[in-house]
Amino acid sequence: MNIALRDSAELPEQRDYLARLNAEQRSAVEHGGGKISGPLLIIAGAGSGKTNTLAHRVAHLLVNGADPRRILLMTFSRRAASEMTRRVERIAADVLGDKAAVLTQGLSWAGTFHSIGSRLLRDYALEIGLDVAFTIHDREDSADLMGLVRHELGMTKTESRFPAKGTCLAIYSRAVNAESELAPVVARYFPWCVGWVDELNRLFAAYVEAKQAQNVLDYDDLLLYWAQMSEEPAIAAHLSARFDHILVDEYQDTNRLQASILTALKPDGRGLTVVGDDAQSIYSFRAAEIRNILDFPKLFEEPARIVTLDRNYRSTETILAAANAVIGQAEERFTKNLWTERRSQEKPQLVAVRDEAEQASYICEKVLEAREENTLLKEQAVLFRASHHSGPLEIELTRRNIPFVKFGGLKFLDAAHVKDVLAVLKLAENFRDRVAAFRVLQLLPGVGPSMAGQVADSMDRALDPAMALAAFPVPARAASDWRGFVDMFSEIRRSSSWPTDLERVRLWYEPHLERIHENAQTRRADLIQLEQIATGYISRERFLTDLTLDPPDATSAEAGPPLLDDDYLILSTIHSSKGQEWSRVFLLNAVDGCIPSDLAAGEREEIEEERRLLYVAMTRAKDSLHLVTPQRFYPSGQMARGDRHLYASRTRFIADHMLGTFERVSWPPPTQSPERAPQPDVRIDLKSRMRGMWR
Repeated sequence: MNIALRDSAELPEQRDYLARLNAEQRSAVEHGGGKISGPLLIIAGAGSGKTNTLAHRVAHLLVNGADPRRILLMTFSRRAASEMTRRVERIAADVLGDKAAVLTQGLSWAGTFHSIGSRLLRDYALEIGLDVAFTIHDREDSADLMGLVRHELGMTKTESRFPAKGTCLAIYSRAVNAESELAPVVARYFPWCVGWVDELNRLFAAYVEAKQAQNVLDYDDLLLYWAQMSEEPAIAAHLSARFDHILVDEYQDTNRLQASILTALKPDGRGLTVVGDDAQSIYSFRAAEIRNILDFPKLFEEPARIVTLDRNYRSTETILAAANAVIGQAEERFTKNLWTERRSQEKPQLVAVRDEAEQASYICEKVLEAREENTLLKEQAVLFRASHHSGPLEIELTRRNIPFVKFGGLKFLDAAHVKDVLAVLKLAENFRDRVAAFRVLQLLPGVGPSMAGQVADSMDRALDPAMALAAFPVPARAASDWRGFVDMFSEIRRSSSWPTDLERVRLWYEPHLERIHENAQTRRADLIQLEQIATGYISRERFLTDLTLDPPDATSAEAGPPLLDDDYLILSTIHSSKGQEWSRVFLLNAVDGCIPSDLAAGEREEIEEERRLLYVAMTRAKDSLHLVTPQRFYPSGQMARGDRHLYASRTRFIADHMLGTFERVSWPPPTQSPERAPQPDVRIDLKSRMRGMWR
């Protein structure tokens, strides 16, 4: 079936599907007239309709005859890709009617960098020497394998402490994604490990060999293999010819490896559109490289066209005035000043409080006050630079019985029971995956690490791993559960009945779930949810790949809104708040040492990113913004020790000349400050009394 609509004569003359766009958005959408054209950079300011613009551009390409199967759309989450596809269909339907649904079904190359990389590696597995049945390790599995290799090399028995497995994986990942030599990465980001560079090189070489022997890839491999195979001219040419148009969202969050993949796909930049905002580049800790977007205009022989979206549809003019003043001090940026038609007389408030306790009290008072004025709790958010900053506030919210949700609950795939079931599926998919084998085998009573290693070795040597399991001489204490495990594994290993296989694994696992965990019923609900998720996938391989690369957010037991309240306050780190918006936003600890963080106040690049973090926080607010500045912090919460406190000063990113864009407030107001009762006229020796209790 030819799903591309090539005959423009079929299209109506009236293109009213673009009528809702402003002039800049429309200019970006119509770049190239719907045909393959030179590179385009869309600088999309906060709240400027970025997603809407990108969706309209894809729809515009389809309306003008582009083959959807030759459009590559890359976002930073699978959900974003799905939402984008739905928007494209709604937009295109204004012109194409029922044909829009057929066309958007053809947008099969929409997803994250990692998911697209996984698909391409399977497509080219034969050409690059990969076994197409590879499985993918998530971060925890990767750290476990790094730990196994680390132990086998004897690095756990060094005289001085060798970096932990998680640190080793972080170093490895940073070097890969930044396309950097190991030594400078360690020196800059992991200076406490500089004495171990030679050993880390040896560890990483062994780690790569272990992955290849087990036919597993980690997250970083999905990009690294893709980039490496793109260096082969024949493969690069074939890859490039597969896609007429490539569109990338959130380009400011890409790393060097992702940028090199794009230039390999489109070395002349033709057909390439990237969308992002340099002012919202805040993920350098994930190796994101702001230079990717800053240098994009001059990357190709034909300079990229730049379209700037600076009309903001989210915030009031007074909030934008303050945010523009903050980001206007950035040393290097694409010049833009956000503007809006949303008028307001309410300036952002710069609130001075005595300490963190009064900061918590202030926020509770204002949140409840707004609720009485019909602003729901969930329309309000409290943001902070680091997760631990919200501790005193959480205590006060609990004391006042104000329900809240804190972004960053236990990830669904990090829950032990979910990982157990997925490990069984991974082992059935790839019996050489030793991390999966060790986890599954040790679920059985009587099987420890030593025996698990012996069983994994026998499976690795066998032509039929199920037969190797059946023939393995297990000790008596493991025999009673062994037969059931072998039967289950043999059945799903040869089965093509998906997702029934997952139900089979769950039924086998449930007795072990009840034996291992106390709250088995709640955890069983998670496994039922996992089965429901599985119904949306055509195969076990696709399910494992997508779930590993873009997992659900949280388990039913450990996260989510309060069960007894349908309204709740949002607490979130600034990093987790990106892309969100609320009517009222409170920012905790808008002081030096918190923002910028005292851990990031070194390199110029780090300071600039901290400035961008403040800008992102401010631009989450639609109607009301409160930046709270405690004047004192008490070590270890010892507020009674009045002589043990640290003074704080307003964040350096709000200079004196910018204060006119804020309303300065002291809280509590003088008339509300409680008068201190006079000290009692008494002197007692409590220390002697305490000693006397034990004599």
